[in-house]
Amino acid sequence: MYHFFVPPENIRDKQIIIEGTDYNHIRNVLRLKAGEEISVSNGIDGRDYRCGIVGFDDTSVICELRFIKEADTELPVRVHLFQGLAKGDKMETVIQKTVELGVYEVIPVEMERCVVKLDAKKASAKVARYQGIAEAAAKQSRRAIVPGVHDVLDMKQAVEYAKSFDRILVPYELAAGESFDKTRKILEGVKGQEDVAVFIGPEGGFDDSEIELLKSAKAEIISLGKRILRTETAGMVVLSWLSLVLEI
Repeated sequence: MYHFFVPPENIRDKQIIIEGTDYNHIRNVLRLKAGEEISVSNGIDGRDYRCGIVGFDDTSVICELRFIKEADTELPVRVHLFQGLAKGDKMETVIQKTVELGVYEVIPVEMERCVVKLDAKKASAKVARYQGIAEAAAKQSRRAIVPGVHDVLDMKQAVEYAKSFDRILVPYELAAGESFDKTRKILEGVKGQEDVAVFIGPEGGFDDSEIELLKSAKAEIISLGKRILRTETAGMVVLSWLSLVLEI
């Protein structure tokens, strides 16, 4: 079943209106017809609105609400991924795949060893593109919400933002010699409804000063194993492990 997002105001009692690019996609690409059932979310309340297509006008798909169910596609915790800016299309891959895995928010962070440096204009344009990728991934994976992509922060701003969350987890390549028991205990200690910050270093890894800054904010250093992972892989591993611990 196809899944779409609409603004809350487009859900009006028994009628749901789909507009914008989704209108063209439904009518001219997917070629859906009246009577076919689709799934709609407003990206906020965590509900799955099942509806049938009634018809089309020049700019809208008009649907009739059939029933509402509580979506069960969200992780029990809200994971905020603080991702060191990566070069090329790696950031887009990170956003797409971590949204599929259940991330709640992605925060791009300019770190000391980032190859990529963005001025304000470029950063704004990148974030807008990243948000579009997040929405497309949320549709594909039938998420109940569209994860937000935050404005780009520097490391000090990122740590200050993360201090408001329940936990800060930092996979660190120099922790590779530690046993998995410590990491397992930390992950198993994460409780439902918590806000969890996860910091991932860029291609060059964390600078020592950044690790000290994170430790001063009571971050918990964890290991992802004996092998060094690429920056675009590490966040996916943490989300997969949290899903294993919390959803099974």
